[in-house]
Amino acid sequence: MTVDGSRTAAEIAAQPEAWRRAASAAAAARGGPSGGGLPRPGERVAVVGCGTSWFMAQAYAALREAAGEGETDAFPASQFPLDRAYQRVVAISRSGTTTEVARLLVALRGRWPRLPVLALTTDRDTPVGRAADQVAVLDWADERSVVQTVFATTAFSFLRAALAAPVGGAAAVAGSVVDAEAALATPLPDAALAAGQWTFLGSGWRHGLALEAALKLREAAGAWTEAYPAMEYRHGPLAIAAPGRVVWLFEPAPEGLEGSVRAAGAALWGPAAGDPLASLVLAQRLAVAVAGARGLDPDRPRGLTRSVILP
Repeated sequence: MTVDGSRTAAEIAAQPEAWRRAASAAAAARGGPSGGGLPRPGERVAVVGCGTSWFMAQAYAALREAAGEGETDAFPASQFPLDRAYQRVVAISRSGTTTEVARLLVALRGRWPRLPVLALTTDRDTPVGRAADQVAVLDWADERSVVQTVFATTAFSFLRAALAAPVGGAAAVAGSVVDAEAALATPLPDAALAAGQWTFLGSGWRHGLALEAALKLREAAGAWTEAYPAMEYRHGPLAIAAPGRVVWLFEPAPEGLEGSVRAAGAALWGPAAGDPLASLVLAQRLAVAVAGARGLDPDRPRGLTRSVILP
């Protein structure tokens, strides 16, 4: 199997159309009974997931607060504070079988029996689906790959479409679709392809995307990657900047950062034009390309399974 013909590459390419469907599905959910379980403006909301789903939860939480729709926290399912009161919980799990997420929803039902829970997954008849009050089934974004791409960004786009403009709403998702289509056709940056180490930087909701970009390279290519809030990079992590290493920006560089990176000999790339989610698409493509250059199959990442199911 060639890297270009991998399942992962095909699923990366499927994202723009999946996001279009997500925006339509969010509009339909909003107009349905109980608003489809989507968070309402002003509610105190917690969003949970594991791995990639947790990073998408972080991005959505920051974006919801930026939209002025209410306090929003994001947690890995295993670290949820059960004694903290929320008005709604959103759980993201591609397979619906992730043990930590399923266990958390059962525990929430025991601790807060009236707390509404919305699950985003690809299969309603799963432990996560059965434990939630309402389920958004994003089955058109299901994946065969171990490495998540299209489901995670589709779940994010579904939630984003329900937020207020300009950071959310159908128009914001439509813009991200156009930019993602361009990102699929854009040549990957030479410096990033040739690098031996990658650091991704972003603030606000872009920090979640930076974390996810770093994870894709670790999963698909076994690469040394890191991610930080943009302003935190000079508080220690800058020490690893060196020739043959890349700092990838999801937003314009804070004042003085470019000079510090270049003085250390590292390459600086970005931000890409358009929506930051399109920059994540480029990073996903980079992960597949680096895997191929290292003789690895991105569809078979070392030590990973499609869903983490604990005994």
